[in-house]
Amino acid sequence: MDETVIRLHIEPLEEGGYVATSPDVPGLVAEGRSIVETVEIAQGLTRKIVESCSEHADSVPHALEGLSGAWPLDIVVPVGIS
Repeated sequence: MDETVIRLHIEPLEEGGYVATSPDVPGLVAEGRSIVETVEIAQGLTRKIVESCSEHADSVPHALEGLSGAWPLDIVVPVGIS
């Protein structure tokens, strides 16, 4: 399985929880109860978007082309602290 990195923009919702969008994956909108859950949902939706593009012979978002990335990777991940 190839991996890549996408940027997520995460905002808190007034009613609680978080919403994430991505400048790298048009149409991606993920909502979760925590930041971690929101990121996990965004990851799953990104995979589904790529699968849908493949099934319909559509081009994948530019950030997801050529998923074999350069090494090393520098990424930011959320860590929940009580």
